Amino acid sequence: MAELKLSSETRDLTRVERIGAHSHIRGLGLDSALEPRAVSEGMVGQTSARKAAGVILQMIKDGKIAGRAVLIAGQPGTGKTAIAMGMAKSLGLETPFAMISGSEIFSLEMSKTEALMQALRKAIGVRIKEETEIIEGEVVEVQIDRPAVAGAASKTGKLTLKTTEMETVYDLGAKMIEALGKEKVQSGDVIAIDKASGKITKLGRSFARSRDYDAMGPQVKFVQCPDGELQKRKEVVHCVTLHEIDVINSRTQGFLALFTGDTGEIRAEVREQIGTKVAEWREEGKAEIVPGVLFIDEVHMLDIECFSFLNRALENEMSPILVVATNRGITTIRGTNYKSPHGIPIDLLDRLLIITTQPYSKDEIHKILDIRCQEEEVDMSEEAKALLTHIGGETSLRYAIHLITAAALACLKRKGKLVESEDITRVYNLFLDVKRSAQYLMEYQNEYMFSEAPVAGEEDDASAMVP
Repeated sequence: MAELKLSSETRDLTRVERIGAHSHIRGLGLDSALEPRAVSEGMVGQTSARKAAGVILQMIKDGKIAGRAVLIAGQPGTGKTAIAMGMAKSLGLETPFAMISGSEIFSLEMSKTEALMQALRKAIGVRIKEETEIIEGEVVEVQIDRPAVAGAASKTGKLTLKTTEMETVYDLGAKMIEALGKEKVQSGDVIAIDKASGKITKLGRSFARSRDYDAMGPQVKFVQCPDGELQKRKEVVHCVTLHEIDVINSRTQGFLALFTGDTGEIRAEVREQIGTKVAEWREEGKAEIVPGVLFIDEVHMLDIECFSFLNRALENEMSPILVVATNRGITTIRGTNYKSPHGIPIDLLDRLLIITTQPYSKDEIHKILDIRCQEEEVDMSEEAKALLTHIGGETSLRYAIHLITAAALACLKRKGKLVESEDITRVYNLFLDVKRSAQYLMEYQNEYMFSEAPVAGEEDDASAMVP
């Protein structure tokens, strides 16, 4: 009898990740001495800008800088947002990082200053410490008694936990049985139970039970069996932002407003009360302020009122680090008739530490395209990469990156496995870049509606008609 072979592709459906413009960024790509590596953590080139961002990052981690502002200025497509994303990844989950666009301030159903204030408070964290009683041990056995007749009585059971020194049996009610089922707790797991709330946290699997199964998933974590007594007091640290505290205390539905997004405008009195309470916690040693980072992209879209508000907000003792980015040169400040570098008023510009980004070289474009091909899981020949690098140098890096997936689809259509130069050429002819699109418009502008560009010969005809 012929052997039956089954081939199955395993996919982790619990975690779906979409590939974004900056999903390949893992950090700033700096070593321990804050020196930028040539290619690291998805970052390529921009060595001076990355080094400057690394110095700012270290100051943020040390807590020595607050109420400061940094401007990342450069041409379009030179990695300004990538540097900001690298800073966010390097800071970790403990430090709050809020990101907004300058234009979205005007589309929210609240005043501009309130939207900015909420964004600022999203970037300020409060690390609250509290002591709680927990039961921590290794699960020896879980016994659940189910009633013979459905609905006759609620389920009951027993849970046996042990440490290196003792072993105890606990009676279980219906809610605890349900919680154990949700966490999929089984014998050999090391768990912690909060006595106040009944919350069960699975800490990992005991090293003593590591040989129970021949194969285990990569997410399985092995821990030592707890020592000492089962019941112990433990300091628990909660990290929340000031904005979350504001919303919980200002709305009737409390924390549910965080999920619905219906936060609305928050009264100044509520913020003052919260500020007083947080100050009390700090004096008692119960809480600690964590200044985070607020990143405003397209900062030139803000108007003079927003800039004045930011100027004042930076002087507050509980203000975060402000990082702004723009690709504008000398342009008009919104809300005025005055021109200024980057469209930012001079008094605010004077507060900013300015980091500039430079255009990428051909070698750097080639390395970035290499990283993007790996991120998008596209196999491309060296000739095709060389052609794409040339296109990126002549047009823009963003245009070249956009052609990667399109070329992969063109390759798939011809049933190829490796993207070749012909696939790049095909999609290059299908999709125009900015220069070719502008050239096309100039050639065929007469056939478009409401075209305002002057056409040769029309100016003479128009002047001849005027008496």
